[in-house]
Amino acid sequence: MDEELRTLTERLRAEVAASGAPGAPETYDRLTATGDLDELAAVLTEPGQPLWARELAAFRLGVAGDRRAFESLVLLLNHRDPPRCASAAHALARLGDPRTARAAAALATNELRIAYALHPVRLLVELRAPEAVPALITTLERRLRPRDPYRRVALACVEGLGALGDDRAAPVLNDALAHPALAQAAVRALARIPGQR
Repeated sequence: MDEELRTLTERLRAEVAASGAPGAPETYDRLTATGDLDELAAVLTEPGQPLWARELAAFRLGVAGDRRAFESLVLLLNHRDPPRCASAAHALARLGDPRTARAAAALATNELRIAYALHPVRLLVELRAPEAVPALITTLERRLRPRDPYRRVALACVEGLGALGDDRAAPVLNDALAHPALAQAAVRALARIPGQR
């Protein structure tokens, strides 16, 4: 079993047990075991399905490359619960849907949802899509304001821009050098950009 799937199923098994909902353990077992993608997709559209069931179905569809999971996974990518975001990012990276990078860029740059932008930023780096560098630059520029509380997002942007190695990132990474919490990562990131060593 894939490590990310193992983490997901263990977390959701505990959630199911804590819910005490009648029939939930049996539904969980069925959704974990089934190989029927249509059965999983039906969970995403049937009314009244609990969040854990939708997450499990969307994750399994996503890693199988079934694009019916796209909308559900994007919603989970922007969830307030970080483990849900991480699982959604993992599945979206494997889904192969051309809309993924655009959706992740929109989430990463949405200031109203910046508290939940960490996983969209990391997903953009993993995808290495054309949208990644402009979105990370925009997000990082906004994080360099005085007393910005989203240092983890800023650090993910710095590290991601270094991994992508695009020279368009050099100006904002140079600006990040002035921020003690980001300076070391910015030095490392600049070292990975051609002409910035």
